[in-house]
Amino acid sequence: MLNLKNLSKVYRTDTVQTMALRDVNLQIQAGEFTAIMGPSGCGKSTLLNVIGMLDAPDSGEYWFNQQEIARFGEAQLTTLRKKNIGFIFQSFNLIDELTVAENIELALLYHHIPAAERKARVAEAMDKVGIGHRARHRPSQLSGGQQQRVAVGRAVVAKPAVILADEPTGNLDTAHGDEVMRMLQSLNQEGTTVVMVTHTPSHADYASRIVNLIDGQIVAESARSA
Repeated sequence: MLNLKNLSKVYRTDTVQTMALRDVNLQIQAGEFTAIMGPSGCGKSTLLNVIGMLDAPDSGEYWFNQQEIARFGEAQLTTLRKKNIGFIFQSFNLIDELTVAENIELALLYHHIPAAERKARVAEAMDKVGIGHRARHRPSQLSGGQQQRVAVGRAVVAKPAVILADEPTGNLDTAHGDEVMRMLQSLNQEGTTVVMVTHTPSHADYASRIVNLIDGQIVAESARSA
């Protein structure tokens, strides 16, 4: 499903050149749950941003569903991203002025889905993540764990093929972090491909494969038995 070949990414300023990713080769099959681990600054989030089509590689190839997209234009990438990828961030990224239901519905507004179907999908997503009883509340009225449930609901409401999660438990205590991991595991078991960046070994253990990154390079991969 995802195939990165000799992929590199360089960040440049007037005086400094930083190799964020260096000749990365990575294949992720449909239905996998992959955890990306490594020290701070090793390129984990950059790799996730490239996979999510939020950042473009400087060299190499990126194949998504058998399409080579490394040189796609922004309009093509936006269309592909909207149809296929859901994002979960460490900082939740909810809109304070909107209710739980409205925050989740926001992910559907650019899909040209009729209002009645949007309402049904939002209700289904809220039920899936266990936040339906808070549908009319605003983010400021929720705990951190509840806010991340809303963020997960927003990521899955459009039924993407891939969920990309960047430190999804980073702002949560252990109990709420474990809840989010169980949700991601459940979504994966239903067929969604999950790629997650994490610093937490116990959360990486939910994945079927762990990829270790150091200084922009993959240094180890390990598959986990079911």
